[in-house]
Amino acid sequence: MAGGAADYARIVHRRSQLQAAVDAGTLAGGNALKLAASNPASIVGLTEQRIRDAAKAPVDQSLRLTITVPEDKTSVFARAEETVRLTFGAFLGYRESKVAAQARANLVGRMRLCMLTLDSAAPGVFNLQKNAQVTASGCSLYSNSKSPTGMVGGDSALARAQTICSAGGYVGPRANFSPTPQTDCPTIEDPLKDRAAPTIGDCVTLPASAVKSAKPKDGKKDIENKVETTLTLEPGTYCGGLKITGNADVTLQAGVYVMKDGPLIVEKSASMSGTDVSFYFTGNNGGLVFDKKTTISLTAPTTGTMAGLLMAEERVVSEPVDLTGSVEVDLSDVITPPPPPLGQMKPMRLYRIISDNARTMLGTIYLPAGRLVVDAKKPVADQSAYTVIVAQQLNLYEGPNLVLNANYDATSVPVPKGVGPLSGKLLLTQ
Repeated sequence: MAGGAADYARIVHRRSQLQAAVDAGTLAGGNALKLAASNPASIVGLTEQRIRDAAKAPVDQSLRLTITVPEDKTSVFARAEETVRLTFGAFLGYRESKVAAQARANLVGRMRLCMLTLDSAAPGVFNLQKNAQVTASGCSLYSNSKSPTGMVGGDSALARAQTICSAGGYVGPRANFSPTPQTDCPTIEDPLKDRAAPTIGDCVTLPASAVKSAKPKDGKKDIENKVETTLTLEPGTYCGGLKITGNADVTLQAGVYVMKDGPLIVEKSASMSGTDVSFYFTGNNGGLVFDKKTTISLTAPTTGTMAGLLMAEERVVSEPVDLTGSVEVDLSDVITPPPPPLGQMKPMRLYRIISDNARTMLGTIYLPAGRLVVDAKKPVADQSAYTVIVAQQLNLYEGPNLVLNANYDATSVPVPKGVGPLSGKLLLTQ
């Protein structure tokens, strides 16, 4: 009887361990369900790894797992089975006993994804320094980098979101993140990879009265499309890019503005505004700079190829231009270069927002081959109903507060599929 009681205690204890493991695994998988861009295979892999880590099965015991995730990604089911060898039961002909535990996590709705950095291996792909902040209280921040330092919070920087998830790890005091980032999350496939590019047409010719003739400076040439006055611009292809400077006040008519082989630069005290507009960057010389004293107000289109996309770019770049000192563009007298990235897996165009008055940037910023650098000192995009960022890297310096609102019902601008607008709640139902 004493021997039988000992065996029974072992079985009960092991069943309890397995139950705790499958509970932890299904909850981890369930958290991944909240992300609209997740896929069943990655959720199964994450759930299995968490269960095996938590179960700590002895080498001589075989842990058998059954994990299912339906295509609609509304639940995660896991069942663990194991054969436990008996010590005293063998004397009665019972050499082993099977133990099992199962759990199911159901999701009501899904988490809203408002930031995704795509670089899969570099350190610091989401990097906040000095007094920088990212505020995303109604949605999630996600890093695909599997680096142990894929997310970095330094100095007095702070990232606040509903959830923060890193495919690798993070570095920095917990005070730099609220809540503490989840680590070892499944990577998310680029949710916008199938979005079509807009048509690239003939080059736009600006009126001569609005354009100042470009003069070389120290061997460097300026952008040909240079505006220094109040002007209304039409959509089209701006070959060599577009530079708005001085005290120019530029209004953009609705449509798509293609920056071909050149950057979009708004500098000095210029302003640029537009509703139902989007920008597409193509060529090695593409990129963007919104200078410190500029005023920017932009809203993405509601229809058409670029519906919901405020900015997008050609997905491949080989030799991106240096926007702070290259022979193609001279900005050395305007701004100082940003710190270099902590690491990168491939070339990236540079998109830099320094403006202290870029309060409205409504829509999705999609830069699959781009590094977005925000180093203003005042809030950015805080007056937008929503802002979503999908980029290779996102780096914040100085003291900006990049606000990623998720008030989707407050605007007619659609949210691209894959960064969905549904909130969610996870329930352990079995």
